[in-house]
This record gives sequence, C-alpha cells and structure tokens, in this order.
Amino acid sequence: MRMLARRLLLPGLTTLALAATGCASTTHTGAAAATAAPAPIASEADGSRQLDVAAAPMDSPTPTAVARAGTGGGRGAPKASPLRVASYDRNTGRAVISRPPQPIKPSPGSSASSSPAPDKPVAVGDVIASAPAPGAPDGLLAKVTEVGAKTPLGTEVKTTSTTLSSVLDDDKADGKVPVDPATVTVEPLMKGVTLSWAKSQGVRFGPEGAKLPLGNLRLDVNAPVETAPGAPLSAGASVSGFVQLAPTVEFSYDGSGGAGPRAAFLGLSGDWSSQWRLKGHAAASTGAPKRIPFATLHGAPVIQVGPVPVVVTLDLTCYIQVEADGRVTLDVRQDVKGDFRVGGSYALGKGWNPVNASNVRSTPVKAEVTANGRVKGALGAEASVGLYGAVGVSADFAPYLRGEADVKASASTDGKTSVSGAWALHGGFDLSGQLQLKLSLFGTPAFERRIPLGTLNREWPLTSGRIGRQVS
Repeated sequence: MRMLARRLLLPGLTTLALAATGCASTTHTGAAAATAAPAPIASEADGSRQLDVAAAPMDSPTPTAVARAGTGGGRGAPKASPLRVASYDRNTGRAVISRPPQPIKPSPGSSASSSPAPDKPVAVGDVIASAPAPGAPDGLLAKVTEVGAKTPLGTEVKTTSTTLSSVLDDDKADGKVPVDPATVTVEPLMKGVTLSWAKSQGVRFGPEGAKLPLGNLRLDVNAPVETAPGAPLSAGASVSGFVQLAPTVEFSYDGSGGAGPRAAFLGLSGDWSSQWRLKGHAAASTGAPKRIPFATLHGAPVIQVGPVPVVVTLDLTCYIQVEADGRVTLDVRQDVKGDFRVGGSYALGKGWNPVNASNVRSTPVKAEVTANGRVKGALGAEASVGLYGAVGVSADFAPYLRGEADVKASASTDGKTSVSGAWALHGGFDLSGQLQLKLSLFGTPAFERRIPLGTLNREWPLTSGRIGRQVS
C-alpha cells in the first residue's frame, strides 16, 4: 500500500481546532462570526466565582491570562492580560514575555509624555496561561521562577510547569464547547481520503459539504484491503464509506474546597454516523486483527474559562480493521448512527473514575455472504484528549459488523449434489480506553497507574438466512 506523508492545515482560526478528518485543501475566506462578550463572573454563596466556559474569542489576538503572586504565598484572581508569549523553549522552560506598546498619557500642566512601563511585565510566582504560541503549539501553563533581562522581543523569564488549580484556585466552571470543524490539522495515510465540513455559521467545504448538518465533519475513504491468499482476482477486497462527527469538549472544575479541586471533569462527546461497505475475499487473520489507519488528526482548541485560556489537545486516528479467516466472500453495507461520551471524572475523596457511554444502532443496507467462515470489519477511531499537550484520556470507538457462514455440500449416489447451510450478520461496537497520569494537571493527586475505562461492548442481530439448493 502506498503511504503518503502529506500534512494539511485547513484554514481557520487558530484559537479553536479539534477532531476529525480529511485529505483536501481549499482557501477559506468566510468571515468569522462576531464573538459575544464573555458573561460576567458571578460570585457563589461559598465565596467562589462561577466562570463562564465558551470558545475562545475568534476575532481577538491569542488570549493570555496571568495570576499575580501575592503576599503570604497566595495569588490574586487570574485576569485577562495584554501580555503575549513571544517564544518558549520546552527543554529549558525559558520564555520571552512581550507587552504591547504603552499608551501615551498627558501629564497635568505639561505636554503629552509617555508613561513609563514597569521594568518587568511579570514577577516570580506569577502563573501564565497562554493559548498556542511560538514554541508552545499546545499552549502554555507555567509558573515564573526567575525574571531575566530584556531582549528585543520582550523580557526573558524562566518557568516551571504548574497546574490548573494554581490559576483557577477556588473558582468554579462547567461547560461544553462544540469543535469548530474548519480548523483541523490532517495527515492522510493513504490515497482515497477526502474531507468535508460545515461550520455553524453556514460556511461549507468539500465534496459532501453541502449535504452535512451544520457543525459536522465528514471523512470519506475508499481503500483496498489485503486479499486472502489464493483468492481469485474477481474477489478483491475493499472498504469504502464515510465517518461523520460532531465533537464537543466537556470541561468542569470546582475549586471551592480550598487546597486543590473538589471536583473536575475532562471529556469528549458527540454524534457519530457512518455508512460503509466491506466487499470481497478478506485476508486470513494470523492473531491480532489487521488494523489499517487511513488518517491522523491533531487539534488544540482553546476554551475560555472566565479569563483563563485552557488549551485542550486532541489527537484522532481513523482506521479500518478487518478480522477474517480468509474463507468468506461477502458484500455488506451498513449504516451506523449514535453518540459517544468518554472522559475522566474526579471527586475529592474518591479520586479519578472513568466515564464511558455510547448509544449506537446500525442497519444493514445490503448483506451477501458465501462459503464457510467468519469475518469482522470495523470503521473506527482512536482518540486522545488532554490539557496543554499532556494526554489525559484515551479511547477507542469501533462500530463493527460481524458475519459468519456455515455451508455444507452433499452428493448422492445418483450423481446429484446439493448445498445447504446458514449465515448471519451482527452489528455492534466496542468502546475502550484509559485514564492517564497527566490528568493530575488539574491539581489533583496523581494516581500510580493508568485507569482503564473498561470495555463497553454491544452487539445485536442484523439479518440472517439459509442456503438450500440443488446443484446438479
């Protein structure tokens, strides 16, 4: 199979990017919709603030927030800041912080003059939260440990990693942010892969764009699958079809407990639909099922939690998987629709627990099976979601179709032969994954090992039949 190493960045706004699919490019000139002003921050009865959760503003520069170090080791509430991360070196933790030009203020009784800016834009102990910036493609969440000299780009500082609790402190936040389908980095891994999307503002892209519901992405694939040894040329195997997604990032935080959060959640949910066809004489399996990835995707959507830009990183690999004994020739089409939700949920005193749910049904459009044997085909996706480049949750969602046939031939003394048997097709899905140590980035205690989501499996009969005919 010829592999391609072509990377594609779909045009769009750098403050929101995420999951989904593709292998085509175009120039996008649609204007971004105006972003509403953030909701005011409300105070709770326990003294904490309720922060609004929304997509980062699409018509403003890269957002940054700074929590200032206070006396007694505490910090002030985070505030939106005009400061920018001009550069960052992940290996050394050194960053350059720049500020916009200071406004000129007239002095009383004199001509206008420039108000002197402070020598240093940040101080030791300050926490910086930034959207993606030069050297920090997945954003930056760091505490300043040393303030250095000025450079032509800004002030050089030394930083160390920190947690969300150090900037969100005792605030609360809870919200869901749909992914902008127009901004996604895609690496197709084979020929025959195309992308379509439809933005919520009505802008559409790709060959199927005009047919998609708003907010959806669609990946079409048409790829050959290895044929079983000895199979006739007429029984060549292939998979074709599409996957359609409308992903949403879910984020919540409750820091009202004081030292560290009382509760937290990070996850990915959305609608899923696919229609695909598995055809031919599939190759025999020699142990593990044969998995063929056909596209990988990466995004770093920025969600605005009050004044704080929180960068949620997501990677997605779409794949075809075939498991067969090499004896079945089939032609099956399947229509799959449903939803999924995966993530990690934290509660004080209980630690991290997995969230793993799906409601999927499938309908056979066409089913045709010949000869003895078994086959299982899936069109699925591996996903990982985390914060600031650190993976927190990984999941594997694979709607599948499973077929089996048992055909027998018999002959009588008068020279007549007959064929009889039965076949059946089943639809289903597997959903599995694990929670990663990096979820401690919320400021929660680190767990010693990865926590499995547990395997969620559902299967249902689609259709079946019997074969009974006289050959001669």
